[in-house]
Amino acid sequence: MKEMSLQLKTRMQNVNIMNNNIEVERVILNSLLSLLAILAIGYVLILGNTVFDIVQRKTLEKEAVALANEVSDLELSYLSLSGSIDMALSSSMGFKETKATFATRKSLGSLRLAKNEI
Repeated sequence: MKEMSLQLKTRMQNVNIMNNNIEVERVILNSLLSLLAILAIGYVLILGNTVFDIVQRKTLEKEAVALANEVSDLELSYLSLSGSIDMALSSSMGFKETKATFATRKSLGSLRLAKNEI
């Protein structure tokens, strides 16, 4: 009877040890699976952002081409209008020609300096 109780006690301890190992392995497995899930979600988010940025860049490039075409059309109309401007058109719009007056400076030879100046 004593032997049976010792065997039972030993087997129960072995069972507990095995249960503890199974729990540790299960915790490690769950943590690894959780880490894998987190990494997968992060990968999907980064990939989604990349695709969104590529699509947005293509639409912005199309808008840039459209704006460049509009600017070139405006430049062409500006050049055609600037060629037709003359004195008759400006006077009909109320502009008049002015006479330029420039500021002049006396030469240094004409200035009389005091002896202790400079």
